[in-house]
Amino acid sequence: MSERQVVDTDTAQEFMSQILDVVDVERLAGIATELEAKSAWFQERLTSAALASMTSDGFEELLGRVFATRGKTRKTLLAMPFEDVRAWMADLLYGDDELPVRFQRFADHLDGVADNLRIDFASELLHFNDPERHWLWTRWMWDPKTKTGSVPLVTYAEYDLGGETAAEVYMKIGRAVAFVHEVGGAAGFQTISRSIFGTDVFLCCVYVVYAYTVLKMRMTQEFNKVMPGLTEFCRRLLGLHRKGPQVAAAPGA
Repeated sequence: MSERQVVDTDTAQEFMSQILDVVDVERLAGIATELEAKSAWFQERLTSAALASMTSDGFEELLGRVFATRGKTRKTLLAMPFEDVRAWMADLLYGDDELPVRFQRFADHLDGVADNLRIDFASELLHFNDPERHWLWTRWMWDPKTKTGSVPLVTYAEYDLGGETAAEVYMKIGRAVAFVHEVGGAAGFQTISRSIFGTDVFLCCVYVVYAYTVLKMRMTQEFNKVMPGLTEFCRRLLGLHRKGPQVAAAPGA
């Protein structure tokens, strides 16, 4: 299957048009820049040497930068023996086995954490530590349980995202994201940034547009008024945080 057979270019272009109807591309490019800064932060703290000397406080700070590892999940991870978790992270990022083996092993270690949050955490560690080699897979990109997410919205139904293991699905998501990234520039719907972070932002925006469409059909007008705007919603999903108090914004904010 070629890249043109994987990516539904017409649909992706339509999503890009809907996105740009409510937010300027410069604001989206700004989110991509924030992701670059987040990646630099991860890379500094997740070198082999830095990881070996990471403290539990440093680990807690790391969790605060991952959208999936908040609330109950954060408490569960912090309750695990820190030396074990640090060793699992080191194996995921720098182990000798092939990536699918390391990914699955890391996910399997996280007892007590929901399956979709395990993959969110693993993929963020990999992606932001080495974005040139590893990709993002979060539940808003593809949730195997609900069969929803931004990736199937911009790929053809014939592209199978199923798998018997989380690692198998992770590899398929990577292939799809790579095709979206490659086709986006040529087809003109990837105008946010030519870096992989621009593709992250695009896919996140696709999900937000989809989510708002569903919510507006199901929720009251009063509820919709307090929903965060598109860019703020994306920042939250991508683990980016504004400094100072956050306030509700209009959908285009």
